[in-house]
Amino acid sequence: MRSDLHIHTHESDGLLSVEEVISLAHANNVQTIAITDHESTQAVSKAEKLAEELNIKIIPGVELLTSYRGHEVHLLGYFNNVNHPLLQGRLKEIRTQRTNLAHDMVDCLISNGISLNWQDVEKEVGADGAVTKGHIMRAMYHQEDGNSSKNWREIAAHFRPGGIAHIPYLNHAFEDAVDLIFSCGGLPVIAHPGLLWDPQIVFSLLAYRPIGLEVYYGYWEKQTALIQYYTEVAEKNAIIATGGSDYHGPSGYVKLGQIDIPYENILKLRDYLTI
Repeated sequence: MRSDLHIHTHESDGLLSVEEVISLAHANNVQTIAITDHESTQAVSKAEKLAEELNIKIIPGVELLTSYRGHEVHLLGYFNNVNHPLLQGRLKEIRTQRTNLAHDMVDCLISNGISLNWQDVEKEVGADGAVTKGHIMRAMYHQEDGNSSKNWREIAAHFRPGGIAHIPYLNHAFEDAVDLIFSCGGLPVIAHPGLLWDPQIVFSLLAYRPIGLEVYYGYWEKQTALIQYYTEVAEKNAIIATGGSDYHGPSGYVKLGQIDIPYENILKLRDYLTI
């Protein structure tokens, strides 16, 4: 049975609406999905109503941007119910912080000669989600200015360490985010560990508390080797191995439901969350 535990909608930085994501999951014969928008659970209730009619199981989720030793770490949270007031209050705070950070990134781009304005960025943003560098990148890509780059790698380079708009988000400690998810009845899972700045740091992250690891992920040409490596890491250090496409839209490298996840892992996650 096909599953995908890492999907974004237009409520954060995905290109598709909730309705379009559910329709695509149905078309691709994906039976279990998790909506994991950045700092927003707005899409979850919509997805649950739509999915029920199509016999698709929804695992409520969210993706949090956290910091550890001065670097960014993405953390997934899976829940039985995302309506916990503590969770929703903290998500609202983080959305505001990330939007303020996005303003600073745009200012950096403009001061370095990039043709862009905040209104262009806002056009890319969903109703509830934080403004992120993903929205800024899309706004840059969609610029009609002939001097604007249409190369995603060139655009993305501006936001990486050493880039003109690289400003790490350091307001939400990894440890605090893990504790928050547990306090709200959820299960924290480290997202795409193969993208961490230091491959060895995953062991320190996993040592904080018993949590999960996203093992099955699309790592381009390194996918097979990294999945095999993190499978071994998870077996010894994590309480569960999850996976997903990190789907943001049809232009992405990996399609919705394309990543193979052992179904017993899905059942284990559902058992943990009692859903």
